[in-house]
Amino acid sequence: MRLPGESVEYLLDHWPVARLATLRRDGMPHQVPIVFARHAGRLWSPIDGKPKSERELARVRHLAGDPRAGLLLDDYAEDWTALWWLRLDGRARALRPRGAELDAVAAALRAKYPQYARVPLFQDEPTLIEFRIETRRSWCASGNAAPRP
Repeated sequence: MRLPGESVEYLLDHWPVARLATLRRDGMPHQVPIVFARHAGRLWSPIDGKPKSERELARVRHLAGDPRAGLLLDDYAEDWTALWWLRLDGRARALRPRGAELDAVAAALRAKYPQYARVPLFQDEPTLIEFRIETRRSWCASGNAAPRP
């Protein structure tokens, strides 16, 4: 059973975390949890001020070499009739937007994540991962599993 369209739209606007999958140079997948916000039909994830293990993140390097990417949103429950997942396949890239676009995306991220009142939204020069959805696939165990507004 697929997630209803209204559930997909709700998740894209409200779900707090997704797993971003990129491809390493050797073709192996690399996954990392991300925060994201939707703006102008695209999903955006900041390279934010949380502590990082390396200066240039692997996801940024991978996308520079191959823009194919995937996002997975899911929820696990002990009650397996409540399980669901949403997979988005598309292309992504690291950008350093300026002006109105940067302001709009930053506002969307701050509205969704109040933590950005305490954690810097960006490190150094503002950098964002822009994800353009090409295909959506979903599954839910039952009609009761689908998240609703």
